[in-house]
Amino acid sequence: MAGRFVRSSKYRHVFGKPTRKEFCYDNLRVSRNAWDTNLIKANPEFLSVNWEASGGGAFAVIPLSERGKIPDQVPLFRGHTAVVTDTDWNPFNDHIVASASDDGKVMIWQVPQGFSLFTDAEEPADVSPIAKLTGHTRKVGQVLFNPAADNILASASGDLSIKLWDITAGSAPLALKHSDIVQSLSWNASGSLLVTTSRDKKLRVWDVRQQRPAHEGPGHEGAKNSRVVWLGEQNRFATTGFSKMSDRQLALWEPGNNSPVGGFTTLDSISGVCMPFWDDSCNCLYLAGKGDGNIRYFEYENDKFEFLSEYKSVDPQRGVAFLPKRAVNVHENEVMRAFKTVNDSYIEPISFTVPRRAETFQSDIFPPATGGKAALSADEWFGGKSALPPKIDFESIYEGNAPVEVASDYKPPAAAVAPTPAPVEKPTPAKAPEPVSSPAVSRGPTPSYKDQNRSMAAMADKFNDEDDGSDNESSSFEEVSKPTPRGSRPVASQPAPTRTSTAQSPKPASQVKSTGLDERAPAPIPTAVATGSGLAAAKTSDSGVEGSLEQIKEILEQQTRLITSLTSEVESLKKRLGSGSQDQSERIRQLELELESLR
Repeated sequence: MAGRFVRSSKYRHVFGKPTRKEFCYDNLRVSRNAWDTNLIKANPEFLSVNWEASGGGAFAVIPLSERGKIPDQVPLFRGHTAVVTDTDWNPFNDHIVASASDDGKVMIWQVPQGFSLFTDAEEPADVSPIAKLTGHTRKVGQVLFNPAADNILASASGDLSIKLWDITAGSAPLALKHSDIVQSLSWNASGSLLVTTSRDKKLRVWDVRQQRPAHEGPGHEGAKNSRVVWLGEQNRFATTGFSKMSDRQLALWEPGNNSPVGGFTTLDSISGVCMPFWDDSCNCLYLAGKGDGNIRYFEYENDKFEFLSEYKSVDPQRGVAFLPKRAVNVHENEVMRAFKTVNDSYIEPISFTVPRRAETFQSDIFPPATGGKAALSADEWFGGKSALPPKIDFESIYEGNAPVEVASDYKPPAAAVAPTPAPVEKPTPAKAPEPVSSPAVSRGPTPSYKDQNRSMAAMADKFNDEDDGSDNESSSFEEVSKPTPRGSRPVASQPAPTRTSTAQSPKPASQVKSTGLDERAPAPIPTAVATGSGLAAAKTSDSGVEGSLEQIKEILEQQTRLITSLTSEVESLKKRLGSGSQDQSERIRQLELELESLR
């Protein structure tokens, strides 16, 4: 993969980790209603599940701590007279949940303190709503709380309107009129703008308190449903939908433009809509396919979505919910957690984790995120104010303390980056000094004959480049003194072997360099080479580069002849040895060592 460029990202290796069946939420009866919603919603304490119930609509609330198989009879949240289509949790009160239904009503519920699915009663008591919001004339498809202002709820209905509720007062002072049924809606981070997709294939960005669209433009061209999610504090939103050929698409939009940034991105040809979820602190987008088991995730960078990876599963999902960022497990480097329905019978948690071994808080992957405190009251928001909710520092959660709030515009300090060392320039022939005294030695395998040949040729080229024509320049071949032999042995040209031989002394490193051998792995040079005519000629050579080249050639020829002679001698001794004597065996071993060193 030479030359491949890999984009640097802290989240490039995020992977989804499923949960074993015994730790899932089993024995559920998820609603089979065909209305296009997520079916389940999650907060740090509970899961809400659209329930398949008789005698009117209902939904169930499951404490996250009660994993495993739930009882056959569980307390339900009953009050609607038709099926429940959608639910949503109050982002600033984990015990308040809103529900929408085919009966045209929106209801507000409070989860009782100490709520549990496991009770001693034979028939557990159902929970009743604390408020009923009436005003829509047809079924209500979606409900969504404002992410910045407390107790502000948006509800989209088949009567082609979106109402903005103050749930404490039970009134809807604002309404947004559409020309067709709303398919999805999403708030920006400050809760001042709302973006919607509609069956008329248009995207609308609403200035909510002015009750008019700030922008209206074309969306996906396909006939199937589309979804939208605002990218938090970014002035962008993302949509998923279909092309005219029914291919699933992803698009990034800037409010005010009629065409997506960078065009439409084709994902695949699966028929189910992709449900988008946005992680504002990490700038990551998750796409969960409806009807398939996969969850793609992307990182938003430089005004485009960079694909990170994909969680794949053979179990298809109809409903998916993501946990608020403030509830992730910081100690496990969990950046997001999803819940998916499987076979409409159980819910499986999926943990998205950055694989790291560090046992300290990883501040780079956990920037501050929106906490559980509202920026504005309902009256302030209806009065025209806008603000971002305060964020929390995850390090305080890591240490087991209460979440520490930071300013809404807080940005973590840039991590200290080690200075990049300046590139070392390679010396050009004009700047190169005369032969360096002693370079760093890297031990490697014994150089072969070809390696020695290349090393000598490289030295010859070096002399040729550095020669300035001076007659007084001394040759780089230093005079080498002949080492004192420790024992007598025949020269290479002697045909008959002798029995007296000793192990050869390796040459000093300086001598190896002077003879042009590879500096990286000095090898022992047999005495036969040192006493050869080629090296003797090198001693008397002072005529500059041309004489040095001739000496190199003679050394190569001498080595070639010596290798040939030693090879023949070894083979001859092996043939004559037979049962052989110990002296001859020792002689063969020494000759083989010499031959190997030369190679």
